[in-house]
Amino acid sequence: MPETNNKTSKTIGRSLMVGLTLLILILSAALGAIGYNTYSTRVMDRYQVYLRDVLTFAASQIDADDMQACIDSGEKSEKFEAEQKLLDSIKEHYAVDYIYVYKPLNTGDVDNMMSVMAGVTSQERAEDEASYSVELGSLTGTDNSAEVAKHFMDGMDSEEVTFFSQDTDEFGHMYTGMTALRDSSGKSVAMLAADLSIEKIYETRRYYIITVSIAALILMIITLVLTNIWLRRRVVSPLQRLRDTAASFVESTRHAETPDDLVVSDPDIHTEDEMEALSSSITEMFADMKHYMSDLVDVTKEKERIGAELNVATKIQADMLPSIFPAFPEFKEFDIYATMDPAKEVGGDFYDFFMVDDRHLAVVIADVSGKGVPAALFMVIAKTLIKNRMMMGESPAEALMNVNDQLCEGNEAGLFVTVWLALVDIETGHVIEANAGHENPAISGESESYTMRKTRHSPAVAAMEGMIFKENEFDLKPGDMIFVYTDGVTEATNADLEMFGEERLEMALNKNKDAECKKLLPAIRSEIDEFVGEAPQFDDITMVVMKYLGKDNK
Repeated sequence: MPETNNKTSKTIGRSLMVGLTLLILILSAALGAIGYNTYSTRVMDRYQVYLRDVLTFAASQIDADDMQACIDSGEKSEKFEAEQKLLDSIKEHYAVDYIYVYKPLNTGDVDNMMSVMAGVTSQERAEDEASYSVELGSLTGTDNSAEVAKHFMDGMDSEEVTFFSQDTDEFGHMYTGMTALRDSSGKSVAMLAADLSIEKIYETRRYYIITVSIAALILMIITLVLTNIWLRRRVVSPLQRLRDTAASFVESTRHAETPDDLVVSDPDIHTEDEMEALSSSITEMFADMKHYMSDLVDVTKEKERIGAELNVATKIQADMLPSIFPAFPEFKEFDIYATMDPAKEVGGDFYDFFMVDDRHLAVVIADVSGKGVPAALFMVIAKTLIKNRMMMGESPAEALMNVNDQLCEGNEAGLFVTVWLALVDIETGHVIEANAGHENPAISGESESYTMRKTRHSPAVAAMEGMIFKENEFDLKPGDMIFVYTDGVTEATNADLEMFGEERLEMALNKNKDAECKKLLPAIRSEIDEFVGEAPQFDDITMVVMKYLGKDNK
């Protein structure tokens, strides 16, 4: 087995585990963050509810009118002493760090609040009562910042219990809840406040984080172990067997001399899920590939045979068309030149020119419907029949009529052929033409531009039996030229699906008006190629040009 395949299998297993680990870590972190945020919010809510209950209960036991009188007189009443004991009891038995009553005076940095009373535990009294108790009417000095004083001042106007956090040099980071003590007229007398150390809240959070992290780590390890076992059994191991099967097949392709030598093994996967279905599909695919390669060998041999035969057919077709120029060096009355470029190996277009007698030249160009071999066979028959009829002395119309009837016999494929056929008297320049559904010829005088000679056409040859074909006559003067072509010229299409057309053809002809026959056709083909660009050729392109020189040119 190639070494690269083993490395690939190890990489797949490792990648799965790394990806799974990262996924679990991300999920754990996300769930932990969500849980921590939710837990922290609930902890703070719980402490707020607790402080609110403590403050509400304590406030309900304090007589604000009596407290105002004590503040004004500086003397403690019996109720004041009872309320002091209440705060002492709350601090002794409730989970608050401090509970006290302040009267906010201003929002400055010094003496911004007056101490009224504060709860003291029995242990604190035993240790140093003076350090924990407060003197009625004493000012706090610099114990409270202006920011804290502002919270107390704002709380005097609030109907609800309010909360804020503060940093103190003496007591550390505290979370404070406070509520206003109101007299019988509803006026705020002082602020009852209770403090909780935020360190306790942080300790609760840390305990939560540690507990959840340990649980998540244990769960992650268990999940990874179990998933690793499952992945190896259900994914990695089947993939390795699929890899071995594919590697065996690929290795056999490098040394097999025939498709029968290819190795198709069964990976033997029975997981009863998509992996087993994939295994079956791959095995079937390799078997189909082996069968396909066998068929491909046969098809390739057959294609090579057909290609060889087509090459022969292409050469035979080319040899059937006049290809030696000048075609009739012994006749000085005219010059003629022709080209054909089939769209496939063999085409349906054809041209021909031959001397019927010593003074008459027959010129024919035709286009068989369809492409490829059927059109080429039909072309051979049509060309042969037309030449035979013309050599028998028939006129163009008579020749086309007789050829039409012959081609209609047994024409089950429904093929037809458009034909332009002309008989030229090379001594007088008189032309007799018959146009059976073909393109219009272009004619130019010695000092005139090329123009399309448009006449009424007859139907295409082999379209229907018993057809009559019409003839037209015109005369050529020395220097005149006839250019005939198939629809592959005017219907040449570029990438934008625009056709070359008759107008562009006339422009190309007149651009090269003074060119001799042998140079004119390559120039026109160059114009077509430039217009078409990279677009493929869909139709045969055939062109014939004849220049009449006249009898006196001998």
